[in-house]
Amino acid sequence: MAWTSTPNRWTVVAAGTGINMALGVLYAWSIFKAAIQASVAEGGTGGFDWSIAALNDPYALACLVFAFSMILGGRIQDRFGPRVTALLGGLLVGAGFVIVSQTTAYAWWLLGFGALAGAGFGFGYSAATPAALKWFPPVKTGLIAGIVVSGFGLAPVYIAPLSSWLLGAYGIHTSMMILGIGFAALVGLLATRLINPTLPAAGSTAAAEGAADRESAAGLSAIMRTGRFWALWTIYFVGAGAGLMVIGSVAGMARSAMGEMAFLAVAIMAVGNAAGRVVAGIVSDRMGRLRTLALMLTAQAVLMLVAIPVVGRGGPVALVLLATFIGFCYGSNLSIFPAVTKDCWGLETFGANYGALFTAWGVGGFVMGRASEMITAKTGSFTLSFVLAGALLAVAAGLTLVLRFSESGIVVPPADSRQTAR
Repeated sequence: MAWTSTPNRWTVVAAGTGINMALGVLYAWSIFKAAIQASVAEGGTGGFDWSIAALNDPYALACLVFAFSMILGGRIQDRFGPRVTALLGGLLVGAGFVIVSQTTAYAWWLLGFGALAGAGFGFGYSAATPAALKWFPPVKTGLIAGIVVSGFGLAPVYIAPLSSWLLGAYGIHTSMMILGIGFAALVGLLATRLINPTLPAAGSTAAAEGAADRESAAGLSAIMRTGRFWALWTIYFVGAGAGLMVIGSVAGMARSAMGEMAFLAVAIMAVGNAAGRVVAGIVSDRMGRLRTLALMLTAQAVLMLVAIPVVGRGGPVALVLLATFIGFCYGSNLSIFPAVTKDCWGLETFGANYGALFTAWGVGGFVMGRASEMITAKTGSFTLSFVLAGALLAVAAGLTLVLRFSESGIVVPPADSRQTAR
């Protein structure tokens, strides 16, 4: 593949980051959920008539559909390119939001927000990173992946206050209509800037590099028969699941110490989440992917144990710092694993391969989030959840080191790649 220096490559990075910032509306669910819950409590004709236990179901379904639609979205991206895939993602999110803007019915919200918008998130997310990575040499894989995926992590910083303002000014149905149309248009516009690099001339050195990339590329069915894939899937399951467990509950954890200002913990955690994606990407370019991942998982395990006294009786400053660092460690997964996928199995089939690995994110968030809710409901505290998450993270860090030493040379940027960077 040619690592051509061209102004277009940073435009592609900016477009991918912007698409992720738009699709990060997924993280605004807690705002929508509060409006639905208020409507349920108020009752009356025309309001939401849902079971309290079902309030989180559209979000949970959206996360699962998001994760598994990455496989199909990745295949479409590999075959038809990033523009088509991102455009489909924007249209699906828009269609889902328009549907829910017309109804209070639980089933239609499952279809609109859970299924359609969830698939749209997966399609858009699967298109943004591969297009950007193809413009840069291996030495910058972690950096570019980190920048592009940071958009999704940073989205709550602006989406939460925007959604709150819209709900207050227009109500939930009009707000969903505005957000759906707006984000579909924005993603469609940015999709036009997702451009793959021009193929190098036959016989050139760049063409030889591209041919080597294609020969080393492994298809989805092949990688899923390897122990390496399932080891990475397990590590991703734990790292992402533990982070999502805290993200889903941080507002509740902070409410006793911060009151109505608890949303600040969510916003600052989002900044830590985005920063972790960029910083871990840069560090992994220099230290190697698995070494960086082991470091982040170990730090995340320690933070889970620190969280026990902090959440129990810590002040607002300690809670905000804890949320920031947990968000940072969680975010590192979202840049390291795309880079690992590209390093291990190439860019030729990156979309489908990373889509399959990304299912660990959805399953991990669903399983560990559900387990945490059940444990907290039974014990009345988050202590046991933190202990179990910390133990699993320690095991995942150990598995990462075992994988690193048993797979000599993988997920480490080639030593000579620095010479090709421009």
